[in-house]
Amino acid sequence: MKFKTFAAFVAPSIFMMLLFIAAPLVSVFSQSFYLTQPQFETVEVENCTAGFLKQTCVTEEKTRPILGDDGKIVTETKYVGWQSYINVLEPERAWAAISAGSVSALLSIDFWKALRFTLTFTLITLPLVIIVGLALAVAVNNATRAIRGPVIFISLLPFIITPVIGALSIRWLFVGDGIMTAFLEWWLQRDIALFAQGWTIEILMMGYRVWHVAPFAFVVLYAGLQTVNQDTLESAIIDGASRWERLRYVVIPHLMPLIIFLSLIHLMDSYRVFDEIIGFSSEAHVISLQWLTFDLLTPDDSGNRSISRASASAMLTMIGIIILLYPLLRRTWRDHKGTS
Repeated sequence: MKFKTFAAFVAPSIFMMLLFIAAPLVSVFSQSFYLTQPQFETVEVENCTAGFLKQTCVTEEKTRPILGDDGKIVTETKYVGWQSYINVLEPERAWAAISAGSVSALLSIDFWKALRFTLTFTLITLPLVIIVGLALAVAVNNATRAIRGPVIFISLLPFIITPVIGALSIRWLFVGDGIMTAFLEWWLQRDIALFAQGWTIEILMMGYRVWHVAPFAFVVLYAGLQTVNQDTLESAIIDGASRWERLRYVVIPHLMPLIIFLSLIHLMDSYRVFDEIIGFSSEAHVISLQWLTFDLLTPDDSGNRSISRASASAMLTMIGIIILLYPLLRRTWRDHKGTS
């Protein structure tokens, strides 16, 4: 293929990546080092109240934002260096909590509280999604052809549902006097409040994520099972290998590239967990790094947004994703070099 032809095919993709990925990333990184604040002025305001003989007037000083000629609040942008990252991480409070051995004090800091849940959510749901997806794929692959189609269709339904709608549906089943809560209370003969503490909400959110994402893993792994070398499987059966041994030494090594692919996708998606936080209304007990960034961008009572801290939080989230993906990317690169 000529270079001009290759460039004609690749150039649009490169342009779109630079426009929608690289440029916003550079912008967010730059904004994390600058702080934009409204300018205020102190003015004297006279308040008068009606009296019997004469008015009673009181003069007091008030602070108000300066308005420009266009009617908008005048702002000032200044370089603050790493201060936004320090404000997000709060290293002094974090180190004091670690030195004192107080986990509760460390988790009282929003970033570390969000990081704890994000890592827990990601690292627990990842193996569960792979295991459930592989179990479904193996079960459907060994089922008769007559029921494969309906089983595949039913298995894909959770993945088709919009994430926020699915989270809300699961929440309605368990919150208050929901159907599942009423059933559990009848079965256990005791009152249950699953949304009154953080750990039960986390379990529900993790269960929902596995239920929602496992169908995708199932479809990918089921497709991979169709390419397993049947001669190798038959040889293993002749040699007396059990079903578990065939799965462990033949099937799983064959599916390993797909498992790494699923792990990469799941790690990137789960580390940016946000839909579950909104759907389960868990902000009072559980927050994630993505929700923390969203909260920093939410205007306060005066209409100001912490754009600098939100940018720092977003960059720290991206760094965390890179750290988690590095071992898998390194293995993928090593395997690629070994086969080239």
